[in-house]
Amino acid sequence: MSKSPIIMWFRRDLRLSDHEALTAACAAGHPVIPVFIHDELTESMGAAPKMRLGLSVADLARSLGDKGSRLILRRGDALAVLRALIKNTGAGAVYWSRLYDPQSRARDTKLKAALKDDGVTAESFKGHVLFEPWMVETQTGGFYKVYTPMWKSVRDNDVSAALPAPASIPAPQSWPASDDIADWQMDAAMNRGADILRSHCTVGETAASHRLDAFIADNVANYVKNRDLPGVAGTSGLSENLTYGEISPRKCWHSGWQALNDGKADAETFLKELVWREFAYHLAYHTPRITTENWKEDWDSFPWNTDVRRVEVKAWKQGRTGIRFVDAAMREMYVTGTMHNRGRMIVASYLTKHLLCHWKIGLDWFADCLIDWDPCSNAMGWQWSAGSGPDATPYFRVFNPVTQLDKFDKDRAYVKRWIAECTKTPSATALSYYDMIPLHWGMASDDRYPDPIVPADIGRKRALDAYQNRGF
Repeated sequence: MSKSPIIMWFRRDLRLSDHEALTAACAAGHPVIPVFIHDELTESMGAAPKMRLGLSVADLARSLGDKGSRLILRRGDALAVLRALIKNTGAGAVYWSRLYDPQSRARDTKLKAALKDDGVTAESFKGHVLFEPWMVETQTGGFYKVYTPMWKSVRDNDVSAALPAPASIPAPQSWPASDDIADWQMDAAMNRGADILRSHCTVGETAASHRLDAFIADNVANYVKNRDLPGVAGTSGLSENLTYGEISPRKCWHSGWQALNDGKADAETFLKELVWREFAYHLAYHTPRITTENWKEDWDSFPWNTDVRRVEVKAWKQGRTGIRFVDAAMREMYVTGTMHNRGRMIVASYLTKHLLCHWKIGLDWFADCLIDWDPCSNAMGWQWSAGSGPDATPYFRVFNPVTQLDKFDKDRAYVKRWIAECTKTPSATALSYYDMIPLHWGMASDDRYPDPIVPADIGRKRALDAYQNRGF
């Protein structure tokens, strides 16, 4: 067998440890050429996730450099780029980690067939999941449509130990040319907010590992209570790192089980959250329509507003609804690229139920603003909140954002952190919002805080009336 190079195509697996494709490539006894391709799927990403992806790619390049390797950067159609690299380097194989969203699967299926037709070995490996979607089935052989039975099914499954990073990565005799990531300008769409958003990012494999260790040591013991308090640092924050594969779910899983075995009972809820993430990939794989259409088709006739130009939609996006919990959460997302999970439920419920706006409006806005954006998790979360998805919150469950604030932010720490108009001495985080937003929004920190565009009680009644008129 010739010693032709193996191209290791990185995508959403931007780490060196617990990386099945990279481990296999390094063990094959061939030179390994790591590659990242800025293709049409990368180009279509929203402003915040694209910027955050660029930071992760740059960090991976540094990590590979520390191993005596390189990350080759190319821009263009993935198949065309790979064919050009194969011709230039004499590579005989391409390895990559599988992805499970419909767009990536369509690209990868076409690409694998084309490479094999070219006589090139194309090998895909387990991706950023604990359990591949086709490996988890109900007792009758179908896929899970409800989360809790899936959790019970996989809870005690054997999950193999995380793989160490390769001791070395065999280098080719010569390296192909590479783009400069600075030329890609992956932060361009962030405009003046790029520096502020960057300051809130925790980037790379080393940082992700430290974040997990700190969470297990300091916060997992009180996770059940604190995870619902947006004014408290009670969550792991790992969704950002899991999104880009800077840490593997397998590593998180074993750390959670170790904490549970050490007597930290709340760690089980952390493990459940990892499986909730798995549930999103499971559904997107088996029912791809969840990412673009109502999962429950009877919702197709529901008269949601789809006009993004509506005054209510603009107020929701700008954090100017007059509902403090909603506005604090929306501003947190705009500044940091993340949003507390309790906030995500509140803002989604308010948009789809109080404002009767289509969940796709929220899905698209989150896709532009979240640094932890994931097509599967984002779609499942929005459809769960709207009531149109599998295992969704019932249509008649309309979160009251006022009483929710009283319950989960009693001292208004979260509100004070993010809404400048609600205090005489605004916090630095609240003021930073005005350095992030587009100038044409015309907002200032000394504006009067608005009255509710739709009060909580009126919005609830309007939503329930709409549901009942449609026979829900």
